[in-house]
Amino acid sequence: MKRNLQRSLLALAIGATISQAAVAADAKNIIFFLGDGMGPATITAARIYKYGEDGSLNMDKLERTARIKTFSNDAQTTDSAPSMAAYMTGVKMNNEVISMSTDTVATEPGKDANGNLGINNCASTNGKLVPTILELAKAKGKAVGSITTTELTHATPAATFSHICNRNAQYAIAAQLAPGGAGYNAALLDGVDVLMGGGRNHFTPYSATNTKGRADGRDLLAEMAAKGYTIAATKADMQAAPLTKKFIGIYSTTSQLQYELDRAATPPVGEGAIQPSLAEMTVKAMDILGQNANGYFLMVEGGRIDHALHATNAKRALVDTIAFDDAIKAAQDKARSTDPTLANTLIVVTADHDHTLTINGYSKRGNPILDINRDYKTGQPGKDEDGNTYSTLVFGNGPNRPNLRTNLDSATVLGDNYLQEAGVRLSSETHGGGDVKLFATGAGAKAFKGTMDNTKVFTLLKNAFGF
Repeated sequence: MKRNLQRSLLALAIGATISQAAVAADAKNIIFFLGDGMGPATITAARIYKYGEDGSLNMDKLERTARIKTFSNDAQTTDSAPSMAAYMTGVKMNNEVISMSTDTVATEPGKDANGNLGINNCASTNGKLVPTILELAKAKGKAVGSITTTELTHATPAATFSHICNRNAQYAIAAQLAPGGAGYNAALLDGVDVLMGGGRNHFTPYSATNTKGRADGRDLLAEMAAKGYTIAATKADMQAAPLTKKFIGIYSTTSQLQYELDRAATPPVGEGAIQPSLAEMTVKAMDILGQNANGYFLMVEGGRIDHALHATNAKRALVDTIAFDDAIKAAQDKARSTDPTLANTLIVVTADHDHTLTINGYSKRGNPILDINRDYKTGQPGKDEDGNTYSTLVFGNGPNRPNLRTNLDSATVLGDNYLQEAGVRLSSETHGGGDVKLFATGAGAKAFKGTMDNTKVFTLLKNAFGF
């Protein structure tokens, strides 16, 4: 009896060791791609838009898949802050809260002396910070980066490096990035190694020409330059930046980077003329972070997918999804150039939440996804019960709900600025509460499977790094 018990215990111990070894893959590098608002219908529509029904996006070709539950601590439908923070920290938190404990209340930010919203009103007793995977990687000697097509202080990138009770306290979020300065997040040690995005106003002083600048007069970019950062404002600056220094590129004076449809126009419009693509930012970030012999963690966000969906402008959402997918391909190609089997690199692609976009009707195969619906049997335009045509893509809610529907034509619905119709009239389309997709490849990718909570992804990222 005693001998059998010893054998059973030994078998359990060996099994546990094998199980842990199977989970704890030795990933040197992790690249975490986040398509903001990129729900399943957006992925499908983007695939059809670019490659047709039988085609594949680059993310579709990643061999490991899972479904992710995205609810927040206090809402069935999450906003970006707690969902991204759940991926980065493993903790469920309330809507609008970034990388803080579950009990943190999303206290509204205030306005500064110039009337700009974004001043931190978080009480010191309001919750506790929780460490992010980026901070854990930094503590282990890895290089870290966070890049986005939104403002650098927006919810998704902020969740990788900051801790705040409300996502809209963007001036305080920016201050957490300047090493040694007031409000700096000391858990970042000597600083995030690569940062790219928009929203320069949150880093620079208020002036007559920078009316959304910092009321405290600080120039965070100058402070960061003094700590060894290369500062970039254009694609050319980025391309010329040395690989041996820390880097921050902010490519718009205020707000987000341009939608890809506008940035890639000929000639590009406004600041889009000097803005790099997300794929170009990704490759540059990998070049810089790859100088660290211990490896790196990089977060890449296609953030404007979400903004176009809120506006019910499906065309820009799909084009930005394609640009995000191109960045995934660029990262794979770059990683495989030195690591052909991705034995040392884990690539994860997912979304923080869904939207209310849907693909409706019985349109024939090959019909342009942005066009009016055409019946698969007759090829003729589909009609509603009142005899009016309708587009294949519609939204559950949003601003474009006519009091009385009328006929739609192809020239209208295929236009760059067309806003799809919505079922419920709201000033802005909302997020959706459905599960989102996750794709993975490389070191540790086998652990991503089934339906899991977004907090579980954090655990798998840690396991992949062996933390």
